[in-house]
Parts: sequence; C-alpha cells; structure tokens
Amino acid sequence: METRETSKQPHSPISNAMPEANYVLEDQVGYILRRVHQRAGSIFQEHFPDLTPTQWATLAKLRDNGPLSQNLLGRMTAMDAATMQGVVRRLMERGLVARTDDPTDRRRLSLCLTDVGAEMVRTFSGAALAVSRETLSPLSPKERDTFLKLLKKMI
Repeated sequence: METRETSKQPHSPISNAMPEANYVLEDQVGYILRRVHQRAGSIFQEHFPDLTPTQWATLAKLRDNGPLSQNLLGRMTAMDAATMQGVVRRLMERGLVARTDDPTDRRRLSLCLTDVGAEMVRTFSGAALAVSRETLSPLSPKERDTFLKLLKKMI
C-alpha cells in the first residue's frame, strides 16, 4: 500500500492574524481610519458644500504651483488618471480651471486657475484650515503633531 505524505498547507495571512475570539471590528485600523475619514469628510462638506475634497486639493495645488500638466497634478494630489480627469472636467465646467499652452513644451497643455478659481481659493483658504482644526479638535496640540507625523509615516 502506498502512503501519501500530506503536506502542510501554508497558513494564509488571515489565519496568522489574531484568533477569531480576539477580533473586534472597532479595534481594527481599517475600520478606525474609515470612521475618521467619514468624520473629516462630513466636516469638509459643512465648510465646502459645493466642492469635493479632490476638487479643493486640485485648486489648492494649482494655487501653490501655478500651471501644471494634468498628469503631474494627479500625482501631486494622489489621484489616479480617471479620477483626475473627472475632477478637472467638473472644475472646467464651473469656470474654476482652464487649459493653457505649456510655456516650456508646446506639445503639452497645462491646467491653471481662472480668475474665478483663484478668488475661490483665496476666499476659502481659511475654511480649509478650519476643516483641519475641527477634524483634529479632539486631540491636544501635541497629539495632533504626533498623529499627523504617524499618518505621514504610513504613506
């Protein structure tokens, strides 16, 4: 009779995690980050009812850097190409962003703020700071600094 040796199956990452009895959803990093993100999004919408966070990020980066290619702007705001394309289209429809010839490369177009877009950024910069203040308000100043440093480290 032939004996077959049974090989041990490698453990999946899930089985190497905590035993099921110790798993509490509310203690998991993904759940906590999602809840914090929901809170931050809600606070953002209170201050910016007519813009999304990705639209604001686009306007702020254009204010900070001047005209940029759509590709570079997407990288600077951590948006994939499809998301960036939709954000830019909506901002252009609202007259906040325009396409212009790239001053350094005639084959490329750049995105820039229109006068209306630049005025919106000037008007709402204080509100953008208030969003961060309110989002971080449960933390002490030292905790805020530590929290932000740790989050940046995770990126």
